[in-house]
This record gives sequence, C-alpha cells and structure tokens, in this order.
Amino acid sequence: MRYFWSEPFLWIHVAGVAALPIFLGLCLLGLAVGSPLLPVWVELFLVGAIGIAPVLWMQWFRPFYIFSILVVAVKPQNLTNGQQRILAGFKSRLNKGLAIFVAVLLAVILWQLYRFAPLAAGVAPFPPQWRFAGLFLAALAFLASNLFLQVPVSVIAVLLTPESEFAATKPDVLEKIGRDFTIAGWQVDRILPNFAGESTEDGR
Repeated sequence: MRYFWSEPFLWIHVAGVAALPIFLGLCLLGLAVGSPLLPVWVELFLVGAIGIAPVLWMQWFRPFYIFSILVVAVKPQNLTNGQQRILAGFKSRLNKGLAIFVAVLLAVILWQLYRFAPLAAGVAPFPPQWRFAGLFLAALAFLASNLFLQVPVSVIAVLLTPESEFAATKPDVLEKIGRDFTIAGWQVDRILPNFAGESTEDGR
C-alpha cells in the first residue's frame, strides 16, 4: 500500500462523490419547473456556465485545498512534509487534463438531464410559472455536482500516483500555498487527531 494512502483527508474527499447523485437529482428537479422561457441553448448555457466555469477555473489555477472539512481548514504552516507533497500533486498536468474531461462529461450529463426533465414535472419543487427559480436551483445544484465530482477525481489521481514518483515530488512551498490553492473556511491548527498525519510526515 502506498504510504500516503493513510492520509485521511484524501479518503474524506473521495467519499464526497457520494453526494453527486443528490445534486444531479436537484438539478433535474430545477430543470423540470415549467416550460422553457428562453431558447434551449441559452438555458443550457446559463446553467452549464454557472455550474462548470467556477470549479473548472479553480481546479486549473487554484486547486481545492483538501486539508479542510466543511467550514474549517488546517493552517498551511501546520502541514507535514508529506502533506505538502500531496498538495504538489494537485498541480500536475494530469489533474488539469482530468478537470477538462470531467467538465465535458458533466456538460453531456446536463444535456441529458435537460432532455428528460419534463418527465419529472410532476415532482418539480416550484409551480410552472417559476421557471427562472427552477433554473437558478438547477444552476446551483449543477455547481455543487461539479465540485463533488471534480475534487474526488483529482484526489483519486493523486492516490494512484506511483510511490516512487510521489517520493520524488518536491513539497509545495508553504509560503505559496495560500496563493496557489483555494482555502475555504476558518483556518485552525488541527482538525483530526495527531496520528492522522503521522504516516505522511517526511514520507513515512
């Protein structure tokens, strides 16, 4: 087993993919509200752009900082040497390519949801005349769908890094982490117990 597989933050964020069906379902329900008020391509573009662009930009330029849970994040200066190496893996060309692949995949899924949305009209959360509210719900849910697929895919790519390649990776510079990664939430000294990061300290 790769020694960095014992880093719990990696598995916590992989497990986040379980929320994907929930948000895709909410997106479907939002699209099911009423009849199109705008041309189909306009509605798809609006929902798709709101859902895809922010997360794709983040993963390309300032990847999600995985040493966080909900509204709290570990202060970068408290990361171990191994955790800094893990962060460096999120800036690889592979992860950038995967981000584009996931964005295209979800765009295709959005088109299918739009096509089948009328079938869910009977359980739509708003009355038919609230079409724009439905589109807004769909856009927010699609944004969450992107987040909960993009981040786990990037984590899986890091998990599958050969151990020799990971060991040769230079730790990310502490001073640059705040600028290079998207850190959401309140920064704290510690989230998980001390033993959680011991396996990645200096590659052990």
